Amino acid sequence: DGGLVELPAKSVDTGMGLERLAAVIQGVHSNYDIDLFQHLIKATATLADYKDLSNPSLKVIADHIRASAFLIVDGIVPSNESRGYVLRRIIRRAILHGNKLGFEEPFFYKLLRPLVEVMGEAYPKLEAMHTIIENVLFQEEEQFAKTLNHGLKILEQYIEKSKGKIILGDVAFKLSDTYGFPIDLTAVIAGEKGFTVDEAGFEREREKQRKKSKEASKFKETETDSLDLDCITEFTGYNSLKEKAAIVALFHNNQSVQSLNNGQEGCVVLDRTPFYAESGGQAGDVGEILLSNDVFHVTDTKKSKQAFLHCGILESGTIKINDTITAQVDSEKRQAAALNHSATHLLHGALRHVLGEHVEQKGSFVDANRLRFDFSHFKAVSARELFQAEKIVNEQIRENHPIDIQIMPLEEAKAKGAIALFGEKYGENPRVIAMGDFSTELCGGTHAKRTGDIGLFKIISETGTAAGIRRIEAATGFCALNFTCRQQDTLQEIYDLLKTDKHTCVEKLKQLIRHQHYLEQQINKTKVLMVKNIRDDLLKKAKTIDDLTIITAQVADLDTKKTHDLVDQLKNKLHKGVIILAAIDAHKKISLFAGVTKNCTDTFHAGELVQIVAKEIDGKGGGRPDRAQGGGTNFKKLSHALSLIEPWIREKQKN
Repeated sequence: DGGLVELPAKSVDTGMGLERLAAVIQGVHSNYDIDLFQHLIKATATLADYKDLSNPSLKVIADHIRASAFLIVDGIVPSNESRGYVLRRIIRRAILHGNKLGFEEPFFYKLLRPLVEVMGEAYPKLEAMHTIIENVLFQEEEQFAKTLNHGLKILEQYIEKSKGKIILGDVAFKLSDTYGFPIDLTAVIAGEKGFTVDEAGFEREREKQRKKSKEASKFKETETDSLDLDCITEFTGYNSLKEKAAIVALFHNNQSVQSLNNGQEGCVVLDRTPFYAESGGQAGDVGEILLSNDVFHVTDTKKSKQAFLHCGILESGTIKINDTITAQVDSEKRQAAALNHSATHLLHGALRHVLGEHVEQKGSFVDANRLRFDFSHFKAVSARELFQAEKIVNEQIRENHPIDIQIMPLEEAKAKGAIALFGEKYGENPRVIAMGDFSTELCGGTHAKRTGDIGLFKIISETGTAAGIRRIEAATGFCALNFTCRQQDTLQEIYDLLKTDKHTCVEKLKQLIRHQHYLEQQINKTKVLMVKNIRDDLLKKAKTIDDLTIITAQVADLDTKKTHDLVDQLKNKLHKGVIILAAIDAHKKISLFAGVTKNCTDTFHAGELVQIVAKEIDGKGGGRPDRAQGGGTNFKKLSHALSLIEPWIREKQKN
């Protein structure tokens, strides 16, 4: 109501956080001069062989290594969405400042050790997850470094040549889309030069790209088979990840072209390639097509008839038909995808062992980050069954079977018990992948050399996708280890919250659940008693017009069911009556409940009662003639709204 409510204890928030407190105690005038940051600043300067410790870039990097490390400790990894995108931006901003200091090779991950030295004792998770954090930072930095230098040059050249002080939207978008510069990073760099960014123009370009992406996706999925491609691409990727080849066809915007120029998206067709084209549930390879200093970044590889389409963007230079190039697959992503693919074979065998021979693969997808496996099964897989399957897969990994690959006639392969996978087309002489005596399948995908290369297998989830079809998502290697570490962190947090350990955690949790159940029963008994007391009180205060009883009131905030019960009990106590009750919750949201006895619903409608009140309190509602519900938000008008019911009833009775 506008009144001032005094706090029980008057206080002032000084903003005296850790750094400011340390600055006061250590007698310095900047947070960056305290021992914590100085250690990180000096470590960065040493790595960069930089003498001026006052350089702002040193401070940014010191701040960002701490932020990045703690985000990763909390289970966040770089991505293009939500919190992961925030982390990615922080890391990339630090890398940009490292570039200013002269770093040309990955450096950011090397600052984790100095951070552990100053904060590891207070935060043991930093030391415990040291390897994981380093790997995440290194991979992100290496990925960004590929395009950073070229992107910076483009921006600096634009700024030097520009007659105005604005970075146009198409330039900002190209930096974001091609070189991984989020618009806020472009704004930071531009701001240092006195420039601003045309953000509205950036958004227009991004919207254009979204439309193009939809068309491109449609092209990849539905139009590749209809392209006029008579050429045959020889696949050499089983034995090689780098290959000299000739360009035999180029496509831009679904049209055949003679060349691709800097910044253009398109597809390159080669006479031979080490790039695996998406098939058999395995994602297409990514990597680079190189011609001197010209770089075509391959983001996906598809197959059209017998030709391989290397889809992506030309990051620099010009490429033409008949050019001789070097095709180079991203070896880390290929290996990670191969490990996941081999793991699906082991998982298939494990599920057939645990669940039964009826299990058949109905689909799969593997890439560098995860594996997805769809299979036939009539019910959800229990936690125990999942554990058994996971255990069997890891046992086969530890057996370190050689993964034997042979090409043989289809009928001979089937005679040896090789399993043919769902939806696959096999030629007369398919590849047969055998992992010891445990698994033998027909498969054209890429695989590890031995099962032990997989390292670790961890099931992440099990869900249903259709009637009789289940789906398991899992991870291998580093991704599996990272997931396991996050699970362990969660368990430790549970132990801490329960003030217990792994030995007594379950019993402590059972005690809490029993206690909660007891309290819920007591609360329910109390509410039942409250309903009875409120009912009796409302009946005493009810008004009567002729033979009609009217009850309009604000009541305690009971749950919805209890309030409906209250209305029903009141109706049962009345010979002829109209009831509307209002309850305000802790967030000032109003709930309305109305009831009309059966013998007067011809005259009064419960839905109308709710609407009269709801309209006044900025809400809405409705329902049956004898029972209705609604709500609103303007609690200041509630008393007035309820007061309108009696005049409305009197007017109805007159008519």
